[in-house]
Amino acid sequence: MDRRTFFSLSGAGAAALTAQGSLVAAARQDRPAAPATTAGPSSQPLKARLGHQMHEVNESNLSFLARYRVEGICASATITDPSRIYASAEEMVRLREMVEKHGMALDMTDSVLLQSTLIDEERHPSIMLAQSPQRDRDIEAFQNHIRAAAAAGVPGVKYNMSILGVVRSGTTPGRGDALYSTWRLKDAPHDQPLTRAGHVDADAAWERITYFLEHVVPVANEYKVRIACHPQDPGMPPEGYRGVDRVLGTVEGLEKFLSIQESPYHGLNFCQGTVSEDLEDPGTQIFDVIRRFGRRKKIFNVHFRNIRGHRNDFMEVFPDEGSVDFVKAIKVYREIGYGGLLMPDHVPKAAAGVQGSELQNFAFAFGFIRGLIESERHVA
Repeated sequence: MDRRTFFSLSGAGAAALTAQGSLVAAARQDRPAAPATTAGPSSQPLKARLGHQMHEVNESNLSFLARYRVEGICASATITDPSRIYASAEEMVRLREMVEKHGMALDMTDSVLLQSTLIDEERHPSIMLAQSPQRDRDIEAFQNHIRAAAAAGVPGVKYNMSILGVVRSGTTPGRGDALYSTWRLKDAPHDQPLTRAGHVDADAAWERITYFLEHVVPVANEYKVRIACHPQDPGMPPEGYRGVDRVLGTVEGLEKFLSIQESPYHGLNFCQGTVSEDLEDPGTQIFDVIRRFGRRKKIFNVHFRNIRGHRNDFMEVFPDEGSVDFVKAIKVYREIGYGGLLMPDHVPKAAAGVQGSELQNFAFAFGFIRGLIESERHVA
């Protein structure tokens, strides 16, 4: 880290740390002191909170979330210097204070690096392409992002290690005028060209992931910031897709990912929808997967969305109509003592010409999840 960067981060950090309030303390309540390996069923009320993730943060959007009693969010700070690819502590403090003004906590932030973007469209692809020396410069920027989050009192950073992005084969008509984003492997074109990543087999994928984690997890440990990786969406056949082996598209792959660097600050942005997509029978299997990662305190954030179907053949639906029983799911989150955010994600869209449909569908999801949360917060 250069001299200029150090003084920028450290000076802002001293000011930001004095500004932390009770909302930040609430956001940190699920941070583990050490990884747990066993836990029995909990009879305690649910600690999880209603959350949301957003890219554009403004007063109007925050007021919309406050209307539905969203309690915490993941959002990106505005980077004012176009030559810098990480947010400064000052920028994150401004974002956090703006969020807190609306009665919410900034639980997590994301980076301009390592988005869920097709590598051909990614502005900063070097980490996933293993292109040094730019890879090392980008990793240093990610490290600085972690340091700035710590200085600003933001307890988590979300990221994605993807080459193919989110892959879908089309849409399916749903209830009313809704359209459900769909992935059917049998309908997907199999003659698509390779991406600019070329052939990336499992060994190459794991080398890139390991290189990143070896450089970043020690920084997360030092600054006590949880870094949460999203699974690859969706899982693909063993032979891969478009020349890429998606090693983070199975439960076993996620287990291996977590074992590369054992740390209470290295875990998952647990997308329940994506993990359900990776299972042959999500309606019966997902609950034990939640326990598997949750009892070890490796679930840092939850994308609480539903699918109808199974591995290689599914559609993204409303939370009340999928293959996974959300009433049962939220009881499992209570059982494992999860205290982070439950976020709706990938809500269905509507047919062309229906104005505001995505916001309407998020509002429905907020209300549905809020009802589940309240039911489990008042258990005897």
